[in-house]
Amino acid sequence: MPAGLCSHCALRALIGDPASGASQDQSTITSAEAATSAHTPHRADDVAPAFASRRVGDYELLEEIARGGMGVVYKARQVSLDRFVAVKMILGGMATKEFIQRFRVEASAAANLHHPNIVAVHEVGTWQGENFLVMDFVDGPNLARLVGQQPLVPRQAARYLKLIAEAVHYAHERNILHRDLKPANVLVDSNDQPRITDFGLAKRLEAETDLTLSGQVLGSPNYMSPEQAVAKRGTVGKRSDLYSLGAILYHLLTGRAPFHGQTITEVLHQVVNTEPVSPRLLNPGVPLDLETICLKCLEKEPEKRYPSAQALAEELNRYLNDETILARPVTRPERVWRWCRRKPLLASLSAATALLLLVVAIGSPIALVRISRERAHSAGEALQAKKNLYAADMLLAQMALAANNPARTRYSLNHYDHPRPGEPDLRDWEWRYLHRETLGDALASLPSHSNGVECVAFSPDGKTLASASLDGTTKLWDFATRTLKATLSSGWTFSVAYSPDGRTLATASGNPDINDITFWDAATQQKLHVITNKSRFSSVAFSPDGELLAGLDTEALTVWNAVTRSPIRSFPTPQIAPGFAGHAVVFSPDSRKLAFSKGDGSVLIWDRDTDQVSHVLQGHPQGGIWGLKYSHDGRLLASGRYYEAHINVWDTTQAREVATLTNHLAFISEMAFSLDDTILFSAGGDQKSKCGTPKRGRIWTHGKVTTTKSGR
Repeated sequence: MPAGLCSHCALRALIGDPASGASQDQSTITSAEAATSAHTPHRADDVAPAFASRRVGDYELLEEIARGGMGVVYKARQVSLDRFVAVKMILGGMATKEFIQRFRVEASAAANLHHPNIVAVHEVGTWQGENFLVMDFVDGPNLARLVGQQPLVPRQAARYLKLIAEAVHYAHERNILHRDLKPANVLVDSNDQPRITDFGLAKRLEAETDLTLSGQVLGSPNYMSPEQAVAKRGTVGKRSDLYSLGAILYHLLTGRAPFHGQTITEVLHQVVNTEPVSPRLLNPGVPLDLETICLKCLEKEPEKRYPSAQALAEELNRYLNDETILARPVTRPERVWRWCRRKPLLASLSAATALLLLVVAIGSPIALVRISRERAHSAGEALQAKKNLYAADMLLAQMALAANNPARTRYSLNHYDHPRPGEPDLRDWEWRYLHRETLGDALASLPSHSNGVECVAFSPDGKTLASASLDGTTKLWDFATRTLKATLSSGWTFSVAYSPDGRTLATASGNPDINDITFWDAATQQKLHVITNKSRFSSVAFSPDGELLAGLDTEALTVWNAVTRSPIRSFPTPQIAPGFAGHAVVFSPDSRKLAFSKGDGSVLIWDRDTDQVSHVLQGHPQGGIWGLKYSHDGRLLASGRYYEAHINVWDTTQAREVATLTNHLAFISEMAFSLDDTILFSAGGDQKSKCGTPKRGRIWTHGKVTTTKSGR
């Protein structure tokens, strides 16, 4: 919608309402009032009665081209002379005594001005009780629309303002102030000549009174001078228009007014108290001379601006002719002095602060010398204290290592791993010895994931290691070279398993939005099949014969045909409380039995031949079981608790407990039987690995034998 045209007018023009008098083509708005006034919805009394008849005296109204705070402007044809003119009329709802008086002031002020860069007024009259005036019709945009948000070329802006300044000087010579100069009140005609319009706030200098009431602010806040902003009677003069000319130049060079704010009060405060931002900061292409001219016009004190509009025009002419201008940039000390004059209280506080800092600057070196002496005196004692602390930490590290607690050992050593700049390096042979002892027997470290690694699995041929994490990936590693072979986007993965032939890799995932078991081609890393579930999968396992696949989630255990991926059997394993869920599933070595955990702490054994749950092992207290492991002969089953960190060993033929192993201090993460099934290895969250004879219920820790709580 063109600026200055409300939806009411546009709709009436669109539907061809003859009463509106608006043509179908509303693409060109040529009046300055289009971009300045706050347009309010039309009321019935907002439309001048003459427009309904499309005739005002000798003028045939063609279309409404602008609407401002006082009146509405129409494009019209003067019938007697067959020429286009602009007819301005007071809005019906605004026809108060004060507005009519301003309307006549504009008419009388502009009627006496005959200048090529001022829109001429041809006639002032009354038609059917409505006041109107007739002006030149300027077929072109105003400067506000011409600039938009893109600054003009500096020389073009200077040329426009030079012509405007000469026109303003012409008006000043006839004792007329405009008092509302802004880009929207300057039209640019088809010959690229600027022309000033809208003398609605004009004032005759010799008049005894004007239309400004005491304390009333007249003009556009973004472009008015400080003396207009504070509304002091008797201080507004010719140099007030010079300030507005500088604001127009600022707009042409930067694409914005000198001051902006959320409210009129905020803008007026900036006009009076704040220096404008340098135009060169907003547009580096502005020449220094043109910036100097602009900022001289925008001086807060009128006497520091140019003495007249003609002087400004001559200065701009020097710039256009590449001559030396008379104005000089404001120096930094002068800016500081002006700021102090505007804000005396803040300046006084700043001076007091500066004086205090000076005193501190002088006194600080003296105090520093004294402090240095004290430090030098106590430096020896501080160093000795650090050495004593180092010795104590090394003793604690040695004791932790002897207690098979490498994590606590590393904690004591890490305090001295990276000495701070300026501090002594206290590390000696004992630190390096203990550090080497905590490295363990690791062959390599793979920085594989950005989040915790949940599980790992070797391929049957031992060449590939799969690691899965909560970072949403499963990574495949060449174990011989320790290099990354592929990365699978598997989501939050809690369990991985290779098929016995090594051709397929299964990943069990539980995401916030989806839970699935995905089958991957181990050679090409392509997806083969996806089993989607409503609950999170926590464990997955292939049967040793490669025929079955078991998946355990928070609601049930499901067994699928590993080849066709069709479900065969399902057992409910619901959670009895948040966090109490089954986490472990394992096939017996002969693939004939399947053991899995439930949320109530029990372990169920499914007999594949009878398709029945043959045994229910109830030795665990309520809580999750995170580890299950069959012995190689299938007779023993080890189950690891989460909360009590105990291991139960079961005789699966008789469904009875044969041992309870209690030496771990945190959850059981993994277990493994030796080849002859005489030793059980376990790993737990207490950062300890243990081994023992499962049938006798004894535990070995670094060669020491301890008796379990079972008494065996």
